[in-house]
Amino acid sequence: MVHSIPSLPTQASTTGPIITWLEGEQTHTARWQSESRLSPPKKVLVVDDTLTADRAYRMACEGIGLLWRGDFQNARQLLDAMARRIDKPKKPKRISKTQEAKRPSVQDGSTPDSIGAAFHAYRLAQSQRSRTLAQLLIPIGPHHQIQLARAPKTGLAGEEAFGPMSEDYVIPLREMLGVVGAHEWRKKGLVIDTLKTDEERRIYPHYGVFSPIRGEYLDLISKAKLPQALEAHSRAFDIGTGTGVLAAILAVRGIEEIVASEIDPRALRCAQDNIQQLGYAEKIQLVETNLFPDGKASLIVCNPPWIPARPSSSLERAIYDPDSQMLRGFLNGLVTHLQSTGEGWLILSDLAEHLGLRSRAQLLTWIAEAGLVVLAQESIKPRHSKAADKSDALYAARSAEITTLWRLGRANPD
Repeated sequence: MVHSIPSLPTQASTTGPIITWLEGEQTHTARWQSESRLSPPKKVLVVDDTLTADRAYRMACEGIGLLWRGDFQNARQLLDAMARRIDKPKKPKRISKTQEAKRPSVQDGSTPDSIGAAFHAYRLAQSQRSRTLAQLLIPIGPHHQIQLARAPKTGLAGEEAFGPMSEDYVIPLREMLGVVGAHEWRKKGLVIDTLKTDEERRIYPHYGVFSPIRGEYLDLISKAKLPQALEAHSRAFDIGTGTGVLAAILAVRGIEEIVASEIDPRALRCAQDNIQQLGYAEKIQLVETNLFPDGKASLIVCNPPWIPARPSSSLERAIYDPDSQMLRGFLNGLVTHLQSTGEGWLILSDLAEHLGLRSRAQLLTWIAEAGLVVLAQESIKPRHSKAADKSDALYAARSAEITTLWRLGRANPD
C-alpha cells in the first residue's frame, strides 16, 4: 500500500524574490524563479538578437542580468557561445626558475593534498560558471509558456517541475532548459537492467530527482546474497528511496514487505509513480520521513550522497552530503531499527577518500561507534565515462574510485 505522498499544489507558490528591470522607461517586476537558489541580479538589462556573445559574456561576468527579448533559438546559441568562452583553456602563467624550484614536488599531480585542492578548485569553477551563465534570463508567461519567438511548448514541463502557475516569472535560460530536459527524460525513462523480467523495465525520473544512471551500485544490490534473517521476517527498509529504484529491486528479489522512506516531496511523487507503473504498489509502502520509518526490518538499505560537501541545488542533494549528515544518521540509527541478526547495506563510493574529504579510518570509526560490525564487503569499479577521461580535473580520484556495498550487522545481537 502506498500512502503519505504529498500532492502537487493546486497553485505554485507566489511568494519569494522579485526581479525588477526598466523597459520602455517603465519599471517592471516579476517573480524570480531559481532552482539553484540564486538571488535575482540587482541590475537587469533588456537585450535581444543584436547582442554579441563577447559583450554578453563580459556583462554576465559583471553580474548583470540579461533579460532576453529576441528569438528563443538565438538565445540558446548565445548561451552556448558564453559557455565556450568560460570553458576555453586558460594559458598557463609563466613562472620564473626560482618560483619553479620552490614549488612542491607532486608526482602525476595525484597526492591527497593536490587532489583535494583540485576538487575545491573544480567546485569553485563550477559555481562561478553557473552564476555567469545564469545571467541570461528569459520571461515565462502564465502556465509556464516561454514568451519568445520560436520557443517550444513548455507548459507541461513547467507544471511537472513547479506545479500549476498562472502568473509571469523570470528564470535563467539554463535552468529552463534543465526543466525541458527533465521532461524528456521523464517521457523516455531509463532502462534498468536489474529490473528486467520478461520485459524491459524502466524508471522515470522527475525533475529535481537524481537519476540512477550509475548502474554499478544497482548491480551490487541485485546480486548480493540476502541475509538469512529475511527467512523469518521478510521485511526491508529503503532509506532515502529517491526514484524508488532500490525498493523495486528488493521487490524483484522476492522480499515480501518493503518500506521506502523519503523526505523530499518531489522524490516521493517520483517513487510513487515508478512503483505503481512497475506493479509493486502492494509490496512497497512509501513513507514521508527523515531516514528511518517506524519499527524494525531484517534488511535496511541506504545509498546516501557520497561526497561530504554542501550542495548548490536540489539535484545536488543526491551527490553532496554536508558533514556526512545522512551517512552518519543512517549508521547511528541502524542498531535501533535492525532485527537482531539483520543486516544494514550501505552503498558508498570511496571517491571522498581519494579527494581527501573523508578517510577510511573515519568511516570505520563511525561504524564502530554506532555499535556495528562489518560482516562483509562487495565492491565494483565504476563504468561511467569520466573514470577514463584523463582531461577531467578530478581524473586521478575518479580513476581510482571503487563503489562498495558494506554489509553491516549489530556488534551485540540479542
